[in-house]
Parts: sequence; structure tokens; C-alpha cells
Amino acid sequence: MGVALPSQVPRRWFRHAFLLAVFALLLFYLCARSLRALSGCGSGAQTCIPEGPLPLQIQQQWGTLEASEREESPCLGPQGMLSRMMRPFRASLNPEGDVELSQYLAGWRELVRFLTPFGSIFAFATSEAFTKVKALEARVHGPDAAHYTSLQGMVAWERRVGLLEPPGIAPQGSAKSSGSRTMLLLHRALRWSQLCLHRVATGTLGGPDAGEQCNDAYDTALAPHHSWLVRQAARLAFLAFPGRGRFLELACPGTREAEARAALARAAGTLEEVYNRTQGLLAQRGLLQLA
Repeated sequence: MGVALPSQVPRRWFRHAFLLAVFALLLFYLCARSLRALSGCGSGAQTCIPEGPLPLQIQQQWGTLEASEREESPCLGPQGMLSRMMRPFRASLNPEGDVELSQYLAGWRELVRFLTPFGSIFAFATSEAFTKVKALEARVHGPDAAHYTSLQGMVAWERRVGLLEPPGIAPQGSAKSSGSRTMLLLHRALRWSQLCLHRVATGTLGGPDAGEQCNDAYDTALAPHHSWLVRQAARLAFLAFPGRGRFLELACPGTREAEARAALARAAGTLEEVYNRTQGLLAQRGLLQLA
């Protein structure tokens, strides 16, 4: 004998909820595959965390750190994840006030490797970035490579030869997108990563947890550019986000919380420097609404 559904709960609602859940699971799966492909992680790998953290002197970020601790933090060693990510991003900021594209993209690859152990939400929230890195790399190393050495040079050339899309007009696929539009999409994803890392590093005890803070960062940086369905799926995924303690443990294995926070704040500061310069260059050229 069947059980009738209450009249106030339409069957259509259940059908739509089921389709949304299936869509979210499929999206997480595809994003996770894209992340592994870009980061170089094998399908059977647990994480992409390099072994053997090495020391590097750290500038003071927190009053609770003693000088000896700052000098010996394993999070920023020459072969550590954070250090490997920060070096190319710093190198992308050339003395002329431009952004070197090859170094910027190398930094993005290291950022992807760093984010891999944190779960599918990073793959989900930055999914548009992974294929964009490869698409822009194809231009940096392609037949027109001479015009794709820096952000300013790329924008000037694409504008001169008519490659820039009209604002709000999306091309058919990443390969047909201009390098400037691709850079803008990466720029937005970098902002989300920077805000998330900064807020986790500086969050207070008893305050919002890491998932809530990174969700707020997503609402600031990426949500305005995503569809309603993608935004809802992202917010569901943030419910499974690791807590602050686990996040810091993955970011800086084998260190105390204060050291991990200081190192993460320093990494977020590097990303912010890159973001600010890129933001200024794109704004000066009227490209912030290109996509």
C-alpha cells in the first residue's frame, strides 16, 4: 500500500531537488578530475603535499611568535608548498609595474597543487580557472608568444588586432577566448583564494569557522559571476569544508597553529600583491567587465 505525499509538498519540488543534487555531485566529480589533471596528481594519490619541509626565515605576522620560531617555520621552506607557490607569483611582479604571464601561470599551477588536499570545494569554486590556465599557457607558448610575455603587452596587442570580445559576450569555449578575457577569469579566482586564505589565517577564536569565512569570500569574489544553480551548489559544498584546525594542519603540516597562521597570512599577502597590481592594470584599460 503506497503512502500519498502531502498536498502541500508538490511532487515537482522533489523532482527539482533531486536534479539539483545530481547536478551538484556531477559538477564536483568533473571539477575534481580537472584539478587532478592540472596539478599533476595521479588518480590514486592522496594529496600533492611535498615531503620534507625545510626552514626559511619568516617576517613577524603574529605577536605570539618568538623570533626563533619565525626563523624555523617549516611552512615556508625552499621546497615547501607555500614557498613554491609564492616564488613565481612574486617573480610575476616585474619592476616596470607589469605582470609577467609565464610566472603568473606558474604561480597558479603551484596554487592548484597547494589547494588540492583541501577537498572538492576548491575544485568547485575555482573550476573555471583550471582550463583557463592551460588556455593562456597555449598563447604564451604559441605562435604569437612574443605578444604574450606580459599583461600590458597582451592587452595592447589583442586590442590592436581586434581580438578583444565585446563586454558580456562569451566566446564558444576557452580556446576561442581572448587572452585578456582568460586573464580576467583567473584574476577573479585568485581573489577568492586570497580572501579565503587570509580570513582563515586571521580568524579569531570563537568567530566564524573556515567554511563560513571562505563561503563569504566566494560570495564576494566569484558568486556575482556565477549562475544561480552554481551558487547554490557551492553553498552546499561549503557545509563539508574542513574546520580551521584541519585547514591549518593541511596548509602547514607539523607546525603549531600560530606558525601556520603566520605562514598562511604571508602567502595570502603575496596573492594580494599580485591581485592588486592585476586589478589596477585591468581597470586602467577598462577590462573588468570583459566577462
